[in-house]
Amino acid sequence: MQQYLGGNGAADPARAEQDFDHVAQQAPRAGMAQGVTEALRSDQTPPFATLVSQLFGRSDPQQRAGMLNQLLANVSPAMLASLAGGVGNLFKGGSQPQVTPEQAEQITPQQVQEIAATAEQHNPGIVDRMGDFYAEHPTLIKALGGAALAIVLGKLAQSHQN
Repeated sequence: MQQYLGGNGAADPARAEQDFDHVAQQAPRAGMAQGVTEALRSDQTPPFATLVSQLFGRSDPQQRAGMLNQLLANVSPAMLASLAGGVGNLFKGGSQPQVTPEQAEQITPQQVQEIAATAEQHNPGIVDRMGDFYAEHPTLIKALGGAALAIVLGKLAQSHQN
């Protein structure tokens, strides 16, 4: 874990994936959430909305629904209605839509990227909420790739030292 301290992302990405498999089984959820949040915010990884879109594309229907519900809790109905592809029309009804796995299957990763970008503009705290959400799905976190995993591992190593 020492090689991940400092957060410089210099660790070998392939090694980071192997190390993550080992560490994820033992890491406290709060530490994992902090690490994922840091990776989602890092300038060493793609933008938040892009990462969320990639993760959405690799999620099962239940995870997709949970992810969308987190995002939509931070987007007003008016903002949702203005999104491309008629995303807002999928969630007609109350002021706070609850997405089902079936509805989540109708959403494309590109639409999720747009929702995530809108949610982040409206409430930057969504990055923390998504980090917390993903901390419950370590196998999904691996889809972020080696650079992001090195950041997560660095944060976990740092919290382990303190």
